[in-house]
Amino acid sequence: MTERFRAGWHVGRVVSRRPETASAVRLEIEVPTWPGNHAGSHLDIRLTAPDGYQASRSYSIASSGPATRVVLAVDEVPSGEVSPYLVHDLVEGDELEVHGPLGRYFVWTPDDPDLAPVQLIAGGSGVVPLYAMAAAREREARGPDFRLLYSVRTPDDVFFADELAALTATSIDVVHTRRAPATAARPPGRLTGKSLAASVFPATAMPRIYVCGPTPFVETVAGWLSQLGHDPARIRTERFGGSG
Repeated sequence: MTERFRAGWHVGRVVSRRPETASAVRLEIEVPTWPGNHAGSHLDIRLTAPDGYQASRSYSIASSGPATRVVLAVDEVPSGEVSPYLVHDLVEGDELEVHGPLGRYFVWTPDDPDLAPVQLIAGGSGVVPLYAMAAAREREARGPDFRLLYSVRTPDDVFFADELAALTATSIDVVHTRRAPATAARPPGRLTGKSLAASVFPATAMPRIYVCGPTPFVETVAGWLSQLGHDPARIRTERFGGSG
């Protein structure tokens, strides 16, 4: 039976931060009271200004399991209230208020009895929770077949590039929309219904599908999947806007 991690408020300390892309930062936060989390979960970060004003935003978690160290990859929303601070001002040693783990719908667990293939589809920073799923699958000796279809603008915009390249249990297909590396299998161009169909598990395989990214991307991909005959009940989506 899948373990349930109880959500609550915690105080964590930033133990590591480094650039992830030109507009994103990877944070490692030590949270002594963190109960652990499933792959695909998210948390809320709450910032409090000196005058008492508070702002909070949700961020997907790139790590999973029982550890008390939580990994995030935060992409800046320039007009946002929280992400610019996390990307530019937060330093190692700072404390953060976090609430979680949150989310039971958009998760994958190794003990899931459904052994159908798992298809992950990400747009931009939407890869964060899907990377957590692929990393969790990597730790298992056996499990379902995994595929990740990842749409990004350029090679410089890939999150967890080294970690994705090292995966052996997940097949990775990266679509570059604006600039592709010389070694890419296809020229740069937007993902289409036809190219998606050629990259994902067929509907006859009855895969479980997780789609994460900006709202327009998620809605378009979900529509293509339905047109290809995939069961909507087996498509789980998570989307984000620009309020960060």
